[in-house]
Amino acid sequence: MKQYDVTALGELLIDFTENGKSGQGNPLFEANPGGAPCNVLAMLSKLGHKTAFVGKVGNDFFGEQLKDAITEVGIDAAYLRMDEQVHTTLAMVHTYPDGDRDFSFYRDPGADMMLAEDEIPEELIKDSDIFHFGTLSMTHEGVRAATKKAIRIAKEAGALISFDPNLRPPLWKDMNEARIQVLYGLENCHILKISDNEIQWLTGKEDYTEGVEWINERYRIPLILVSMGKQGSRAYYKGMMVEVSPFLQKNTVETTGAGDTFCGCVLHYICEHGLSDLSEDNLREMLVFANAAASLITTRKGALRVMPEMGEVQALIENQK
Repeated sequence: MKQYDVTALGELLIDFTENGKSGQGNPLFEANPGGAPCNVLAMLSKLGHKTAFVGKVGNDFFGEQLKDAITEVGIDAAYLRMDEQVHTTLAMVHTYPDGDRDFSFYRDPGADMMLAEDEIPEELIKDSDIFHFGTLSMTHEGVRAATKKAIRIAKEAGALISFDPNLRPPLWKDMNEARIQVLYGLENCHILKISDNEIQWLTGKEDYTEGVEWINERYRIPLILVSMGKQGSRAYYKGMMVEVSPFLQKNTVETTGAGDTFCGCVLHYICEHGLSDLSEDNLREMLVFANAAASLITTRKGALRVMPEMGEVQALIENQK
């Protein structure tokens, strides 16, 4: 038995999300803790799993806020580094009327980019059942080397490896380089969570099943999840494809963290059931739960601190039957 269910590596940052206007008509922004890997861990922690995060923030006001936030939600922050020279990464999130959003990053550099190879906690990763990562920790050479070292350790230790590209084009100097790093992730993962627009960009296939076939011709990934926003989600596993409809909310505020919530729920299911012998019913049960949780997070500002409880998700599922 390993001590940690899931360890994640990557960015931890402040998402400045719009929250009304001042008396002078200027937009007001709320400083929400964010970053995809920790959002995933926050959902897992809410569901009772032991989680840990590997990453770096600035030794500044926002860095302290982030450390407190992940500790508060139950993520082990012992492996979070504080950079003395570089400030915490910031993202300005513009929300559209339908809840979708656009990001502007203040990260040139940002502290999350400063994680180095010699700062990777080898024993922690060896002591984790699942290792999860994305591509924001692969945009620059130093943190990329750190990420790849962590992946090697996880593979050697027999951990399941989970990958969510979470592609943010403004952070890449060259989208060809982004493609190379996404393909590296595909080559080294057992669980892939990829969004509809990402699979179309990567494979050149408009049809998601054709895109998955393109991936599986090159990389044998046991479980591939395609998140399709308002169209729901799909799971591809051992020749099976299961599609589940979304839980659409009338009071959607923003979609930040929905994909991460979905991903956390999928990893929760794998922690409970394993990856070797899933049935079509298992896949459907997994997707229904993940879709329901993701829909709940769209009704709340931010994500990391407001992940839904197990009972909330189950109640929504029961109400939709």
